Amino acid sequence: MASASASLGALLDAAARGVFPPPDGATTVVPQAAHRDAGVIAFTAHSVVFTDEDPRWVRSTLASLDCDPLAATMSARFHSAFLDRTGRTTDTVDLLTAATARPGAPDPRLELRELHDPDHPRVARARKRRDDVRVWSAAGGGVLVLGRGVAGRWETSIEVEEGVRHRGLGRALASAARHLIPEGAVVWAQQSPGNARSVRAFQAAGYRPVGSEALFFAGSGSPR
Repeated sequence: MASASASLGALLDAAARGVFPPPDGATTVVPQAAHRDAGVIAFTAHSVVFTDEDPRWVRSTLASLDCDPLAATMSARFHSAFLDRTGRTTDTVDLLTAATARPGAPDPRLELRELHDPDHPRVARARKRRDDVRVWSAAGGGVLVLGRGVAGRWETSIEVEEGVRHRGLGRALASAARHLIPEGAVVWAQQSPGNARSVRAFQAAGYRPVGSEALFFAGSGSPR
Protein backbone atom coordinates (compact mmCIF):
# COMPACT_ATOMS: atom_id res chain seq x y z
CA MET A 1 0.00 0.00 0.00
CA ALA A 2 1.29 3.49 -0.77
CA SER A 3 2.69 5.15 2.32
CA ALA A 4 0.57 7.97 3.71
CA SER A 5 3.82 9.77 4.49
CA ALA A 6 5.00 9.71 0.87
CA SER A 7 5.25 13.15 -0.68
CA LEU A 8 3.32 14.14 -3.77
CA GLY A 9 6.59 14.72 -5.60
CA ALA A 10 7.81 11.22 -4.76
CA LEU A 11 4.55 9.67 -5.95
CA LEU A 12 4.75 11.59 -9.23
CA ASP A 13 8.40 10.69 -9.75
CA ALA A 14 7.57 7.02 -9.24
CA ALA A 15 4.61 7.15 -11.61
CA ALA A 16 6.78 8.77 -14.27
CA ARG A 17 9.06 5.71 -14.01
CA GLY A 18 6.07 3.38 -14.34
CA VAL A 19 5.91 2.55 -10.64
CA PHE A 20 2.34 3.14 -9.49
CA PRO A 21 0.50 2.77 -6.20
CA PRO A 22 -1.01 -0.72 -5.82
CA PRO A 23 -4.43 -1.19 -7.50
CA ASP A 24 -6.05 -1.92 -4.13
CA GLY A 25 -8.98 0.50 -4.28
CA ALA A 26 -7.43 2.70 -1.60
CA THR A 27 -7.01 6.46 -1.38
CA THR A 28 -3.74 8.00 -0.23
CA VAL A 29 -3.94 11.51 1.25
CA VAL A 30 -0.76 13.62 1.15
CA PRO A 31 -0.06 17.30 1.89
CA GLN A 32 -0.03 19.88 -0.86
CA ALA A 33 3.38 20.72 -2.24
CA ALA A 34 2.32 24.40 -2.46
CA HIS A 35 -0.69 26.50 -1.46
CA ARG A 36 -1.65 27.04 -5.09
CA ASP A 37 -2.26 23.39 -5.99
CA ALA A 38 -4.62 20.94 -4.36
CA GLY A 39 -6.35 18.13 -6.19
CA VAL A 40 -6.80 14.48 -7.01
CA ILE A 41 -4.87 12.09 -9.21
CA ALA A 42 -6.59 8.81 -9.99
CA PHE A 43 -4.30 5.97 -10.99
CA THR A 44 -5.57 2.47 -11.78
CA ALA A 45 -7.74 1.51 -8.77
CA HIS A 46 -5.85 3.88 -6.45
CA SER A 47 -6.30 7.61 -5.90
CA VAL A 48 -4.07 10.28 -4.39
CA VAL A 49 -5.70 13.34 -2.84
CA PHE A 50 -3.24 16.16 -2.20
CA THR A 51 -4.58 18.69 0.23
CA ASP A 52 -3.79 20.48 3.47
CA GLU A 53 -7.31 19.74 4.69
CA ASP A 54 -7.76 17.21 7.49
CA PRO A 55 -7.35 13.71 6.00
CA ARG A 56 -10.18 12.55 8.26
CA TRP A 57 -12.52 14.96 6.46
CA VAL A 58 -11.38 13.60 3.09
CA ARG A 59 -11.99 10.00 4.10
CA SER A 60 -15.32 10.64 5.81
CA THR A 61 -16.58 12.63 2.82
CA LEU A 62 -15.58 9.89 0.40
CA ALA A 63 -17.21 7.24 2.59
CA SER A 64 -20.48 9.20 2.62
CA LEU A 65 -20.86 9.21 -1.15
CA ASP A 66 -23.36 6.86 -2.73
CA CYS A 67 -21.17 5.76 -5.63
CA ASP A 68 -18.59 3.19 -6.68
CA PRO A 69 -15.64 3.59 -4.24
CA LEU A 70 -13.23 3.36 -7.17
CA ALA A 71 -14.86 6.42 -8.72
CA ALA A 72 -15.47 8.42 -5.54
CA THR A 73 -12.45 10.73 -5.69
CA MET A 74 -13.29 11.78 -9.24
CA SER A 75 -17.01 12.17 -8.63
CA ALA A 76 -18.70 15.53 -9.02
CA ARG A 77 -20.10 15.23 -5.49
CA PHE A 78 -16.65 14.94 -3.90
CA HIS A 79 -15.27 17.78 -5.98
CA SER A 80 -18.23 19.97 -5.08
CA ALA A 81 -17.77 19.22 -1.38
CA PHE A 82 -14.06 20.00 -1.65
CA LEU A 83 -14.66 23.31 -3.41
CA ASP A 84 -17.36 24.31 -0.91
CA ARG A 85 -15.04 23.59 2.01
CA THR A 86 -11.95 25.32 0.62
CA GLY A 87 -13.27 28.15 -1.58
CA ARG A 88 -11.17 26.85 -4.44
CA THR A 89 -12.09 26.55 -8.13
CA THR A 90 -11.61 23.85 -10.74
CA ASP A 91 -11.88 23.47 -14.50
CA THR A 92 -12.18 19.87 -15.59
CA VAL A 93 -10.88 16.36 -15.10
CA ASP A 94 -7.89 15.88 -17.37
CA LEU A 95 -5.98 12.96 -18.77
CA LEU A 96 -2.51 13.15 -17.21
CA THR A 97 0.39 12.11 -19.43
CA ALA A 98 4.17 12.13 -19.11
CA ALA A 99 7.25 11.75 -21.31
CA THR A 100 10.99 11.62 -20.69
CA ALA A 101 13.49 14.15 -21.99
CA ARG A 102 15.08 13.68 -25.38
CA PRO A 103 18.63 14.73 -26.25
CA GLY A 104 19.49 17.45 -28.71
CA ALA A 105 17.59 20.46 -29.94
CA PRO A 106 13.98 20.56 -31.15
CA ASP A 107 13.28 20.09 -34.85
CA PRO A 108 14.74 23.20 -36.54
CA ARG A 109 11.84 23.24 -39.00
CA LEU A 110 9.66 24.52 -36.16
CA GLU A 111 11.74 27.74 -36.09
CA LEU A 112 11.00 28.16 -32.38
CA ARG A 113 11.39 31.74 -31.17
CA GLU A 114 11.25 32.47 -27.46
CA LEU A 115 8.82 35.20 -26.47
CA HIS A 116 9.87 37.36 -23.53
CA ASP A 117 6.75 39.48 -23.20
CA PRO A 118 3.91 37.25 -24.45
CA ASP A 119 0.28 38.29 -24.27
CA HIS A 120 -1.26 35.11 -25.66
CA PRO A 121 -4.27 34.03 -23.52
CA ARG A 122 -2.81 30.53 -23.09
CA VAL A 123 0.38 32.11 -21.76
CA ALA A 124 -1.43 34.39 -19.30
CA ARG A 125 -3.27 31.35 -17.97
CA ALA A 126 -0.02 29.41 -17.62
CA ARG A 127 1.58 32.17 -15.57
CA LYS A 128 -1.24 31.92 -13.05
CA ARG A 129 -0.78 28.19 -12.62
CA ARG A 130 2.90 27.56 -13.23
CA ASP A 131 6.24 28.99 -12.18
CA ASP A 132 9.30 29.75 -14.31
CA VAL A 133 7.12 29.92 -17.42
CA ARG A 134 8.83 30.12 -20.81
CA VAL A 135 7.05 30.52 -24.12
CA TRP A 136 8.00 29.90 -27.74
CA SER A 137 6.21 30.66 -30.98
CA ALA A 138 6.57 28.29 -33.92
CA ALA A 139 6.55 28.90 -37.63
CA GLY A 140 3.13 28.34 -39.08
CA GLY A 141 1.05 29.41 -36.08
CA GLY A 142 1.86 27.48 -32.91
CA VAL A 143 2.72 28.28 -29.30
CA LEU A 144 4.64 26.10 -26.84
CA VAL A 145 4.49 26.81 -23.09
CA LEU A 146 6.81 25.20 -20.55
CA GLY A 147 6.89 25.77 -16.79
CA ARG A 148 7.00 24.23 -13.33
CA GLY A 149 3.60 23.10 -12.08
CA VAL A 150 2.28 20.69 -9.45
CA ALA A 151 5.01 19.69 -6.98
CA GLY A 152 7.55 21.45 -9.19
CA ARG A 153 7.12 19.07 -12.09
CA TRP A 154 7.85 20.26 -15.64
CA GLU A 155 4.56 20.86 -17.48
CA THR A 156 3.89 21.78 -21.08
CA SER A 157 0.93 22.98 -23.10
CA ILE A 158 0.59 23.80 -26.76
CA GLU A 159 -1.67 25.87 -28.98
CA VAL A 160 -2.12 25.47 -32.73
CA GLU A 161 -4.06 27.98 -34.78
CA GLU A 162 -7.19 26.60 -36.39
CA GLY A 163 -6.06 27.28 -39.94
CA VAL A 164 -2.91 25.14 -39.65
CA ARG A 165 -4.29 22.14 -37.80
CA HIS A 166 -4.19 18.55 -39.11
CA ARG A 167 -0.63 19.03 -40.38
CA GLY A 168 1.32 17.49 -37.49
CA LEU A 169 2.27 20.79 -35.84
CA GLY A 170 0.71 19.82 -32.50
CA ARG A 171 2.65 16.58 -32.41
CA ALA A 172 5.86 18.41 -33.34
CA LEU A 173 5.37 20.99 -30.56
CA ALA A 174 4.63 18.31 -27.97
CA SER A 175 7.78 16.51 -29.08
CA ALA A 176 9.81 19.73 -28.92
CA ALA A 177 8.97 20.13 -25.23
CA ARG A 178 10.85 16.90 -24.57
CA HIS A 179 14.01 18.51 -25.96
CA LEU A 180 13.62 21.68 -23.88
CA ILE A 181 13.70 20.11 -20.42
CA PRO A 182 16.90 19.06 -18.63
CA GLU A 183 18.51 15.72 -19.38
CA GLY A 184 16.95 12.96 -17.31
CA ALA A 185 13.84 14.99 -16.49
CA VAL A 186 10.19 14.23 -17.23
CA VAL A 187 7.65 16.58 -18.78
CA TRP A 188 3.96 16.30 -17.93
CA ALA A 189 0.95 17.37 -19.95
CA GLN A 190 -2.76 17.41 -19.24
CA GLN A 191 -5.39 16.97 -21.94
CA SER A 192 -9.14 17.15 -21.67
CA PRO A 193 -10.36 13.65 -22.66
CA GLY A 194 -12.87 15.28 -25.00
CA ASN A 195 -10.13 17.09 -26.90
CA ALA A 196 -9.32 14.09 -29.07
CA ARG A 197 -6.92 16.04 -31.31
CA SER A 198 -4.80 17.03 -28.33
CA VAL A 199 -4.84 13.52 -26.89
CA ARG A 200 -3.71 12.08 -30.23
CA ALA A 201 -0.99 14.71 -30.68
CA PHE A 202 0.61 14.09 -27.29
CA GLN A 203 0.42 10.33 -27.57
CA ALA A 204 1.93 10.48 -31.05
CA ALA A 205 4.79 12.51 -29.50
CA GLY A 206 5.45 9.73 -26.99
CA TYR A 207 3.53 10.92 -23.94
CA ARG A 208 2.26 7.98 -21.91
CA PRO A 209 -1.09 8.08 -20.08
CA VAL A 210 -0.51 7.98 -16.32
CA GLY A 211 -3.92 8.67 -14.81
CA SER A 212 -6.60 11.31 -14.52
CA GLU A 213 -6.20 14.57 -12.63
CA ALA A 214 -8.45 17.26 -11.19
CA LEU A 215 -6.77 20.40 -9.86
CA PHE A 216 -8.38 22.72 -7.32
CA PHE A 217 -6.96 26.21 -7.58
CA ALA A 218 -6.62 28.75 -4.81
CA GLY A 219 -8.95 31.69 -5.26
CA SER A 220 -9.81 34.83 -3.36
CA GLY A 221 -12.08 32.84 -1.06
CA SER A 222 -9.63 30.07 -0.16
CA PRO A 223 -7.82 30.23 3.20
CA ARG A 224 -4.07 30.71 3.37
